[in-house]
Amino acid sequence: MSHAIKVATYNIRKAVGLDQKRNPARILSVLNEIDADIVALQEVDRRFGARQSAIPLAMLEADSPYVPVPLNAFPAAIGWHGNAILLRKGIELRHAQPIDMPTLEPRGAVMAELSVGGHSLRVIGVHLDLSGLWRRKQIRALLAAIDASPRFMPTIMMGDFNQWSDKGALSELAFHHHRLVQTPKSFHTSRPVACLDRIIVSHDVTVTAADCHISALSKQASDHLPIWASMQIG
Repeated sequence: MSHAIKVATYNIRKAVGLDQKRNPARILSVLNEIDADIVALQEVDRRFGARQSAIPLAMLEADSPYVPVPLNAFPAAIGWHGNAILLRKGIELRHAQPIDMPTLEPRGAVMAELSVGGHSLRVIGVHLDLSGLWRRKQIRALLAAIDASPRFMPTIMMGDFNQWSDKGALSELAFHHHRLVQTPKSFHTSRPVACLDRIIVSHDVTVTAADCHISALSKQASDHLPIWASMQIG
């Protein structure tokens, strides 16, 4: 029997909103509005120093239903190169690892293998390069990491792909068993003109709905709107 889940991806710009104020509580309020089971975040950690998370762990634990996938990169960080995966409490984490990618800028990806409602699921959170050449190399590295896994399972990739069109670097998916979920433009929040944020699923995942999350809070919390998708796995 299949299992219904909701996923979301959100570039939170280190919790700095359009008012130029850092407000992690506002980000958590947006996530609570979306009410997804699994969330991929980008730009969640500060870039320099101790890479401190823009969302304090104590606040995440107290004011949300989520726990971060542990990546053990920096004690004060919840992500890897700013990428984090949040799981609704009760979802079983079986394995997690960062994915090293060829890069010009500081970029990376994170992968988690889960048990959700008794079904296996792989989730990858990404933030790709601004350069199309490097994005293509990075997508190939993500697909290679999936192929290298000894376990076959439904897979969801989501994050800020920095890709304006459905072609270019995303055409690499045509040679693999994955497809783009059609979602609205999510950047810039003030006037969305680009589909930089993407959700990609393997062909054994059935998507039932997908959209941007637009609310009074999400229109101020970051320069990206969050996107989400409901789906069936198993």
